[in-house]
Amino acid sequence: MSVVVANDIRKSFGPLEVLKGVSLNVEAGEVIALIGRSGSGKSTFLRCLNGLETVDSGLIQIAGHAMSRKPAALRELRRDVGIVFQSYNLFPHLTAGENIMLAPVQVKGETKVAARDEAQRCLSMVGLGDRFDAYPDMLSGGQQQRVAIARSLAMRPKVLLFDEVTSALDPELTGEVLAVIEDLARQGMTMLLVTHEMGFARRVADRTIFMKDGIIHEGGPSAEFFTNPRTPELQAFLRSEIG
Repeated sequence: MSVVVANDIRKSFGPLEVLKGVSLNVEAGEVIALIGRSGSGKSTFLRCLNGLETVDSGLIQIAGHAMSRKPAALRELRRDVGIVFQSYNLFPHLTAGENIMLAPVQVKGETKVAARDEAQRCLSMVGLGDRFDAYPDMLSGGQQQRVAIARSLAMRPKVLLFDEVTSALDPELTGEVLAVIEDLARQGMTMLLVTHEMGFARRVADRTIFMKDGIIHEGGPSAEFFTNPRTPELQAFLRSEIG
């Protein structure tokens, strides 16, 4: 059963058409990597899936929610669809645990005791079980990004979206974060990732999608996608990224 259905999504910013009819279905438990050059529409598509951008036309159904502009409907959607960005967006005056507790308490109405237990569980999932009381400025970039992932996990989402979550990190810290995402994949989390990490996409993603000029230019099972790219455009892109 498809957990994500996007049909003929179009989105413009002023005269610039960024998405030109993108269609994609994602099954439960699938991991999809979105790759392509800057400006190809990858991040805009991801933001449309979470309702952060409104589409001009097309249909989105995700985690049982039909996309709507109504605030109440968007709040319900975001309870089930988490998104993690390149910037961690942690509150500096709150500890790692308190950052994670915030949404379950304020959005889901959980008690602080239940939210604390859940925050501790999620921190342990990302390898930071001993850093509950650490403030963001006491954590490395990789650790802060793992806290951001734990914050999304605390909402128990049905779908997780990752938008270039390692692009601001050095290679060692990138490895920390990718290991967490790979573990989530093994646990069956449905995920869509915008990434420049080609080796990771090839190893972990069930399918890889190459976006170019606002459309899905080519896509398929990752093993075949990387070993036998069909179009000259994808061949050139992979050469430039992998070397």
